[in-house]
Amino acid sequence: MGRFGKGQGVRRVEDRRFLTGEGRYTDDLTMPDLAHGVVVRSLHAHGVLRAVDVETARTMPGVLGVVTAADLDAAGLGGLPTAFLVTSRDGRRMTPPVRPVLARDRVRFVGEPVAFVVAETLAQARDAAEAVVVDVEPLAAAPDIATALATGAPVLHSEAAPGNVLFDWQTGDAEAVAARFAEADRVVSLDLVNTRLAPTTLEPRGAIGRYDPEAGRYVLITGSQGSHGLRQALAGAVFRVPEDRFHVICPDVGGGFGMRLFVMNEHALVVFAARAVGRPVKWIAERAEGFASDLHGRDHLTRAELALDAEGRFLAIRVDMRANLGAYCSEHAAFITTRAGAAMIVGAYDFAAATLRARGVMTNSTPTDAYRGAGRPEAVYLLERLVDRAARVLDLPPDEIRRRNLIPTEALPKTTVLGRTYDSGGFAAILDRALVKADRAGFPARRAAAAGAGRLRGLGVSYYVEACGGGGDETATLQMDADGTVTVLIGTQSTGQGHETAYAQMVADALGVPLEAIRVRQGDTDEIATGKGTGGSRSIPVGGASLAAASDELIALACAVAARVLEADGPDAIEHDPDTGLFRRPGTNRALRWAEVAAAVDDPAHRPPGADGPGLRASHAWRPPEATYPNGCHVCEVEIDPETGTVALVRHTIVDDVGVVLNPLLLEGQIVGGAVQGIGQALFEHVVYDPDSGQLLTGTLQDYALPRAHDLPPIAFEAVEDYPCRTNPLGVKGAGEAGTIGATPAVVNAVLDALAPLGVDHIDMPATPLRVWQAIQAARRHKDTHGGDDDATAA
Repeated sequence: MGRFGKGQGVRRVEDRRFLTGEGRYTDDLTMPDLAHGVVVRSLHAHGVLRAVDVETARTMPGVLGVVTAADLDAAGLGGLPTAFLVTSRDGRRMTPPVRPVLARDRVRFVGEPVAFVVAETLAQARDAAEAVVVDVEPLAAAPDIATALATGAPVLHSEAAPGNVLFDWQTGDAEAVAARFAEADRVVSLDLVNTRLAPTTLEPRGAIGRYDPEAGRYVLITGSQGSHGLRQALAGAVFRVPEDRFHVICPDVGGGFGMRLFVMNEHALVVFAARAVGRPVKWIAERAEGFASDLHGRDHLTRAELALDAEGRFLAIRVDMRANLGAYCSEHAAFITTRAGAAMIVGAYDFAAATLRARGVMTNSTPTDAYRGAGRPEAVYLLERLVDRAARVLDLPPDEIRRRNLIPTEALPKTTVLGRTYDSGGFAAILDRALVKADRAGFPARRAAAAGAGRLRGLGVSYYVEACGGGGDETATLQMDADGTVTVLIGTQSTGQGHETAYAQMVADALGVPLEAIRVRQGDTDEIATGKGTGGSRSIPVGGASLAAASDELIALACAVAARVLEADGPDAIEHDPDTGLFRRPGTNRALRWAEVAAAVDDPAHRPPGADGPGLRASHAWRPPEATYPNGCHVCEVEIDPETGTVALVRHTIVDDVGVVLNPLLLEGQIVGGAVQGIGQALFEHVVYDPDSGQLLTGTLQDYALPRAHDLPPIAFEAVEDYPCRTNPLGVKGAGEAGTIGATPAVVNAVLDALAPLGVDHIDMPATPLRVWQAIQAARRHKDTHGGDDDATAA
């Protein structure tokens, strides 16, 4: 292997465990006297909560207890926290409404927890939950942005969000933007819907709570993206006790996508109930329950405007975005809507001015928060759709208008007008490479062949750049034991990405020990002192950088020990061979293996300062000085049946710059998996509420469409390593969200390219067969009315 295992396609060491049924997910875990909990949820989107009658339920067979809001109030519990606050344009500091663990006084969305039933068996808990009588006086509901902002709309939180607007935030130089628009030769505008999504992780959410009365400690076992964050939120905001009163354990996790970063109602309920009934309590969501209660993503209404000069060069962009926060403002929701994505509306292009206004809107719907990409997919989608619209208006090829405006490589590093400093990249070269790889030159012939078969063929392009690798520092610890095994302790958390392999690969390469001798430990707050969790593609850029530095420190410490054992003049007189792992004293035949060095620490005569045994231990906390900026180009090709509106993906090509590649197999899995999620939003996925009642209409997998394998072509992927990150010691940029960010606009642009000959210039996601067919029919009616070619297969 090269340094950091660069370029080595090591297969995932954790897969044997998963594929043989030996994974330890939350629902796989059991313990003596385990009880089961069921959440009673609101069936109303909005209403006055007059009473919750649990008396019958308490007396039913097997019931151990029923928790209500009154019980939580009596114990002094607080609500779920909002971690990020925004200051509005008028200087008003956002005051988020309290999100109670169990509803009190009013219910505000279908699925809001009202009570928690605990019984000996799951069946008994379900029966008792059905016996809980929830008396609600229904109120008018506003489940979407337009309804919530309409005159006379029901107000969810009159003090915190008058008019249902929690904050009205702005960034950029609005005056400079206005000046650029005034001098522009052409202004192009677009109104967009960025649809609401349900994360739909393979493993539903779940939690096990336990209380240790002797230690006075709560234990929470749950699949999450960061156990330390859960501990901090539960202890500080909800239970209002010192953090050491909570022990959070995160076992294997079947998908996160941002949704598992945050403390949820059920986390608090299981540990509270465990103390109340004196037994551990497990709760596992059913799939329909997850659709109603899991944090949703996206859901924006946006108007975007682009000012251009006579040559098609971008002058300024102006964006007005309204974001649906749901019934409460979740932990990072305000951050996602503002700072996380706002600065990325300029993309990889050389703008002179930019501004974005973002309003957070409260509605009678499930709260929203981070979903894969978290603000950056929304920014790139509006930008790349707008760029394509401009290309069509100016009669320029989509790649040409991009090429004219991409920041040149020689201008990097460059700070954008919205304050992001791109350190490296070859944007135009990557665009060209993607077009070649996608055989754009052969597209006209493929389009003509499709037309001959009565089909519409379209090619869509998108270029993205995202900011990731942040979230503060991360501490990595390495422990080398006398048996030659190495333990990695780190506060990030794998939810399927392959961290056990990536971290072990780095350590094996640096230390010269076998991959099978390395254990990676994550997710236990008692075992690992600190951790910022996994989100924003930070694990390898931040956690990996810390681990590389800890490896160097462990080698330095080992050299100091070996110098004493081998009677050398000092650590500098010892050579470490990373290929064999041996420590040698040059000029002699004397050498030590790692295990021998680790064992030698037990002898005080061989123990240098900083080594206290047993074994060798080194830690390092690395803090990124700046975000990393992965970027790349997606080229999508679709074919549409004009008689049914069915969209078939026939080709999808991705060329990415994610910096130095640690493991190409892991990288491709992340990119392709992310792209499928982006394709899902473009063509299939959409959370829908009844506009009048606020009832969830997409509450099962029969109603909420996900992409399947047969919906997808082979995705061609290539990573370009010519532009390593200059602000990261490993040169990596991150890859976990890149596929999702670039795929969605490329697919929708391809659909519109296919429909353009008919006069269709806009369609909102998801581009379902019905929506596409309706757009075709509307175009045909328009041509019948106004004249012109009505050939639906015209190319």
